[in-house]
Amino acid sequence: QVQLVESGGGLVQPGGSLRLSCAASGITFSRYAMGWYRQAPGKERELVASITLYGSTNYADSVKGRFTIPRDNSKNTVYLQMDSLKPEDTAVYYCTAVYMGRYWGQGTQVTVSS
Repeated sequence: QVQLVESGGGLVQPGGSLRLSCAASGITFSRYAMGWYRQAPGKERELVASITLYGSTNYADSVKGRFTIPRDNSKNTVYLQMDSLKPEDTAVYYCTAVYMGRYWGQGTQVTVSS
């Protein structure tokens, strides 16, 4: 059974940082491209960042220079390091794994507010 379990969300002030983690099980993690999406209330889910099995990364323009997406294949975990957070980063963040199919985590809430 494939599981993607996100953690690390919470409430943070503008300008602060958070690190999200996504622990995968039931898959050969090193074969999968991994990504983070987010969905704000009333908006469509959007890609935030992705990383291929080779380590190539891609970022939404809105987060370039503020977010990074490292992966640790020895821990079957992908992270989303979020710095200089803004109120518009408030959303539910979802982890996704893509290879022969796509899997999703349950999401973790990130709220940026003073």
